[in-house]
Amino acid sequence: MMVNRNYCLLCGCGKEKATYKCEGCMNSYCKNHLQDHQKDLELQLDEIENERNILRQTLLEQQQQQQQPNQRLLIEQIDDWKRKSIKKIEQTAEEIGEFILAETNKHFRKVEVNLERLTDEIKEIRQENDFNERNLNDFKAKLEELQRQLNSPTNISLKEENSSSFINKIYVDIAETLKWKQNAITIAGGNGQGNELSQLSRPWSIYIDDDKTIYVVDMFNHRIVAWKQDTLYGEIITSQNQRLNFPSKIILDKINDCFIIADYANERVVRWSRRACEETIIRGVKCVDVLLYNSEYLYVSDEDKHEVRRWKIGENQGVLVAGGNGSGNDLNQFHKPHFIFLDQDETLYVSDLRNHRVMKWTKGAKEGIVVAGGQGQGSSLKQLSYPQGIFVDRIGNLYVADSLNDRIVRWTKDANEGSIIVDGGNQSNKLSNPIGLSFDTENNLYVVDHDNHRIQKFLVDDFIN
Repeated sequence: MMVNRNYCLLCGCGKEKATYKCEGCMNSYCKNHLQDHQKDLELQLDEIENERNILRQTLLEQQQQQQQPNQRLLIEQIDDWKRKSIKKIEQTAEEIGEFILAETNKHFRKVEVNLERLTDEIKEIRQENDFNERNLNDFKAKLEELQRQLNSPTNISLKEENSSSFINKIYVDIAETLKWKQNAITIAGGNGQGNELSQLSRPWSIYIDDDKTIYVVDMFNHRIVAWKQDTLYGEIITSQNQRLNFPSKIILDKINDCFIIADYANERVVRWSRRACEETIIRGVKCVDVLLYNSEYLYVSDEDKHEVRRWKIGENQGVLVAGGNGSGNDLNQFHKPHFIFLDQDETLYVSDLRNHRVMKWTKGAKEGIVVAGGQGQGSSLKQLSYPQGIFVDRIGNLYVADSLNDRIVRWTKDANEGSIIVDGGNQSNKLSNPIGLSFDTENNLYVVDHDNHRIQKFLVDDFIN
């Protein structure tokens, strides 16, 4: 401490004295008061040491007993994660095992049915005693095909998904050779345009639940209708108080047990719980399509702003993920983006309606890649005409509702042109402006036949030619 001629902080006499300046508090003290100040500092240091000793003792006790609250909570969280992860792995393995067993049984049954058909054909031609080399060659070809099918595994394989996750997912992969019967089954509507429970009016899209209940967005009736399997009538699930205005999409948030609806003309996205009233969660969007990711984020296509944004549920501002550079046909633009699809790598696919193309935007990309169409409006296999609903399977095959060409086309990965998989065949089954499309767990194809006011189901074609 420094010695000066000054006034002591604690003396009240007002006389100038020899003082000592404390470098800690920067106050000046006479000799007597300096000793008192030092004793006070020693007492404070004793208190600090005492608190340190108490903390050290507590630390030793908790280390021995391992009873620190935060530590126990973390251990409990880890144990809970382990139980849930093991349960999820076991459940996934069990589900895939059951699926493969069922598919294997179906495979053998298909071969058996085809063999029975061939047997009947041989019996018939032998009874008629009217056959030639052409018939025999046809029988040989069918027999060879049946032999090939019997000796081959089913058209499924097991693949492991490469990801940055701790545990890679596995999934069942369906072969590209899958075909669908052209004679469709009408599963909803089909009784003319109207608002009766057996009718639809220009339906736009569908959602298929696990029990195969079809939720139909009955756009021009401004309602959502649930059609259970093998029923003739639908059930309106949205109340009149909701006042939907040309709704365009419905999805089910299973975790939160609620529906999410794109209310197109009202320019909003609403969440509707079966236990409570509706809630507007996004405003000011001309939303044609919405999809849910991880029960936390919504991807929304906005045809007026020519963009797709990702919204975290509960937040007021979305993050731009594709487009947003005005209307145009450059690779960073859209002209009326409609339907969207997100694959397991968070790659976004967008049907770019008036550019007559489908675009692929990888995560974080500033521009997209044309994966279908993009050759101007037309009906050739290289072209699309106002593409609408889209779906991408695990191996990258793209399925498109080519609306004004009245067909569903498949573009295999990196293909230069598509192939028609269904168009409805004859006049009664002919598609007219198909909009939405979807698949069930058995790979049957569902098409929203917009101008025919019905939902068509195309079954997988199991038989050989």
